[in-house]
Amino acid sequence: MTAKILIVDDEPDLESLVCQKFRKKLRQEELELIFARNGVEALEKLQLCPDIDMVLTDINMPVMDGLTLLDKLNHISPTIKTVVLSAYGDIANIRKAMNCGAFDFLTKPIDFKDLEITINKTLSEVQKLRENRRDRQEKEEALQRSEASAREHATKLELALQELHRTQAQLIQTEKMSSLGQLVAGVAHEINNPVNFIYGNLDHVSEYNQTLLDLINLYQQCYPNPDPEIQTLIQDSDLEFLSEDLPKILSSMKVGAERIRQIVLTLRNFSRVDESEMKRVNIHDGIDSTLVILQNRLKGRADRPAIEIIKEYEELPLIECYAGQLNQVFMNLLSNAIDAVLEQKKETALSQLSPCIWIRTSVLNRDLVRISIKDNGLGMSGGVKAQLFNPFFTTKPVGKGTGLGLAISYQIIVEKHGGQMQCVSKPGEGAEFSIDIPIWQSDLAQLKVSKRSDRFIAECSQP
Repeated sequence: MTAKILIVDDEPDLESLVCQKFRKKLRQEELELIFARNGVEALEKLQLCPDIDMVLTDINMPVMDGLTLLDKLNHISPTIKTVVLSAYGDIANIRKAMNCGAFDFLTKPIDFKDLEITINKTLSEVQKLRENRRDRQEKEEALQRSEASAREHATKLELALQELHRTQAQLIQTEKMSSLGQLVAGVAHEINNPVNFIYGNLDHVSEYNQTLLDLINLYQQCYPNPDPEIQTLIQDSDLEFLSEDLPKILSSMKVGAERIRQIVLTLRNFSRVDESEMKRVNIHDGIDSTLVILQNRLKGRADRPAIEIIKEYEELPLIECYAGQLNQVFMNLLSNAIDAVLEQKKETALSQLSPCIWIRTSVLNRDLVRISIKDNGLGMSGGVKAQLFNPFFTTKPVGKGTGLGLAISYQIIVEKHGGQMQCVSKPGEGAEFSIDIPIWQSDLAQLKVSKRSDRFIAECSQP
């Protein structure tokens, strides 16, 4: 490899003299000599040829002297070593040159044997310096690659941990909802049997009662003057009142039994234990059954009025969905809405605003329906709203909320059903959650398959 040396001197004969002395190395391309007559010209040469290894410079030169050049060279490139040549070889000049950063000092007239030794020593030092610099740079690059790899690995671990947390949260919430569904289904089943027994026999009891009353009336007609003991019992028991009230009691019992049957049916509709597969269902049934589960929280109490539920249902087609999972979403959104209006009532106790929740359904187009749940609670800030669907994010006190409900709901709507879930809210203006869900999931699945197929064909057709 050719070593490049920049010689800076204003003596006119120096260039030919040096070239003559080093002609062999120049011919064998061991050396390449570049000449400049002052410091300014030397800097120009260095700019044109930045890979110069060393500089030999005189001190006393026109335009820019050697010491000024030496100072500038130290700032331009620390790997270039400079040897000072001067006819003034006194201690003061040597000290001044060395203080300015010179690698060595030679006196004039030049001793070329001494010059050759100094050049070899300087080039050797430059080579070591550059190798060390190269090694250090390689180590720094390796360290940067290692740090980048570590950061990438840490990011992957963080993502994996988040996914693990999300999956764990989903499993916990799913297990809770499954347990609730199993409990509700079990209770509904246990209640259903005796209720059906009572409800089924009420018609017979009513019929038997009417027969007995007809028989008593007939006896009264045929025997208008009964035995005094019978007459006393008729008066004591107020037979006329019993005859009028007993059918009313039986009718009231039948209405109550019918109400229990409807509640049991609603509970079974909410749990949908036997409906884990996707099927077409009435969305309104799922919302109404969820409201039955939450009825106790909606009732008024001594410290607050009842929460009013305003339903604005449009006529919807049957929706193809995972009914149990969709009911889980309704449960989460309605529970949060109840919490919001109760918190609003607590913080603004003197407010005349009645706690209220609106539930609206509508058909957006031939493919989508929308379910909207709005409350008149405290609302939320933009910062809170931005984190709503993050797992484990909650604004509730410790022990009051897990931060899983909305994250799981978002996953059910977006990932499981290909829908959208959004929230509109401002502080003091309540919150409205809207769910857009496809009417037909099979069409959505077919569309995804078609897109993947088109993409595969496109990729295969590329050269």
